[in-house]
Amino acid sequence: MESTARNNAHICRGCWDQMHMPIPIRGPLALPFRAFGITRSKMNPNICTICERSFRYVKKQRHITSVATILFADIRGFTHLSERMAPIQLSEIVSVFQDKCAQAIWDNDGIVNKQMGDGLMAIFNFPIKIENHAEAAIKAARDIQVQCGIALRSLGLDLDHTVSGAIGVGVGIHTGEVEIGEFSTFRSDFTAIGGAVNLASRLESQAAAGEIVISVETAALAPASISESELRTLTLKGIDRPTPAHVLITH
Repeated sequence: MESTARNNAHICRGCWDQMHMPIPIRGPLALPFRAFGITRSKMNPNICTICERSFRYVKKQRHITSVATILFADIRGFTHLSERMAPIQLSEIVSVFQDKCAQAIWDNDGIVNKQMGDGLMAIFNFPIKIENHAEAAIKAARDIQVQCGIALRSLGLDLDHTVSGAIGVGVGIHTGEVEIGEFSTFRSDFTAIGGAVNLASRLESQAAAGEIVISVETAALAPASISESELRTLTLKGIDRPTPAHVLITH
């Protein structure tokens, strides 16, 4: 029950995958739903706002346990840029980064769960179910590096990944069990929390410009996607033992 065009679904893919509910999000059948405030989600245009409220109003619970792949990305060298650029130039860089990241994530069926200035967090395998969600996240990360690289260069930025303090994008990816749902009584937006989310964030903090740092758990689920990676041992904040990870370097 999908549109023939994967990125232009006529029904909400999240509602169908999670609850087998054919909620229209495009076309004439979607108009009555809009009257009741049910619209396409900003997290992914192929899901609807019911997905963001399903825990309390549809599933009758506030959160569930699920396996997902979490991706974090941010702009490396942004602090350096902020010291020598006008705010309007910085806002253009952030807008380009967020737009290119979102498109790459949507193209691979993920959702942009949080946008944090020059960074973001994405979830793969909820609410749209993805059999190969680890592979999808790595593909999205590669697309982010390519598209952001092209876009940032078009703004006149020098993306020399061989020098310290280079401008570029760093990405971290980890797969594991998370709690997904609503964790605030004041907001209906859902998010993911747990150790898997924290580890993905820690891995991203170790990614230099142009790098994708992938946990061994994610790599094990997508071996073909990390064939060109190098294995590193990382020291991560809050984690006592050294952590091995695969690093893909894009150019």
